Amino acid sequence: MWLFSWKGASGFSAYSTAEDVTQGIDGTGLTAIVTGASSGIGVETARVLALRGVHVFMAVRNVDVSRNVKETILKEINGAKIDVMELDLSSMASVRKFASEFQSSNLPLNILINNAGVMATPFMLSHDNIELQFATNHLGHFLLTNLLLETMKRTARESKREGRIVNLSSEGHRIAYREGIRFDQINDESGYFSWFAYGQSKLANILHANELARRLKDEGVEITANSLHPGSIIMTNLMRHHGLINTVGQMVGKYFLKSIPQGAATTCYVALHPQVLGVTGEYFMDSNISQPSIMAKDEDLAKRLWDFSLTLTNPK
Repeated sequence: MWLFSWKGASGFSAYSTAEDVTQGIDGTGLTAIVTGASSGIGVETARVLALRGVHVFMAVRNVDVSRNVKETILKEINGAKIDVMELDLSSMASVRKFASEFQSSNLPLNILINNAGVMATPFMLSHDNIELQFATNHLGHFLLTNLLLETMKRTARESKREGRIVNLSSEGHRIAYREGIRFDQINDESGYFSWFAYGQSKLANILHANELARRLKDEGVEITANSLHPGSIIMTNLMRHHGLINTVGQMVGKYFLKSIPQGAATTCYVALHPQVLGVTGEYFMDSNISQPSIMAKDEDLAKRLWDFSLTLTNPK
């Protein structure tokens, strides 16, 4: 564990937990959506935000499991505000339904955490016939963010509190396909390699946050957009398609990898910490600003991805 103890400029390290990085922060009056909050770091993110007084909406595929998670959190945290809503990011219809239902509630939205994801799956297509990892990890979140953006803008304007959009990426973005985003071959099964496709989707998460940050800044909107690498966390169900790796990871992970509370730290830091006030278009790791790949900082690639994503998500 000594490997995690080095502290960066923020005063936190890879050893810090989500509770550590939010100690003393009062999130009362804030509302957050956390996608994929039914397991792993999504659960811990939701729990710690609720612990700090944030009203948390768990946006999940498995509602029954998440209701049990909600009850567990409520038993631990007296007075926690937490709700469960169904969301399948691999289905644009589901994303639109979720956004519509949330907007009809007329609730504010201060924080959007795009956490959910799948990792290195066999080749599959989404409900909308788009390669599953790109559809789930990037496109679903891109559409969700766009649909909720006006609500976030209104909230920031009326509350005079900065809104924050947080995209969970990964250091895996460095192993994307050679061209980065395969715009003309998104659904090419013959050239599909599960880990490169995962890297492509995680690269897209960073590019999305960067282009969104640029657009919001140009508009003068008090909303930031950042991306992050949560860390080499102990294997969760993300690795369910890789049985041997998952088994080995569970055996040795506790000695060499981050725990789930440590894995959720950077997300909670970027979402809540006052040190991040006004910081936008950055990539974080271990609760400190870090440097992504050169391709992840390519502004032209980010703009092209934005236009490509709009084309795919706009109703025909």
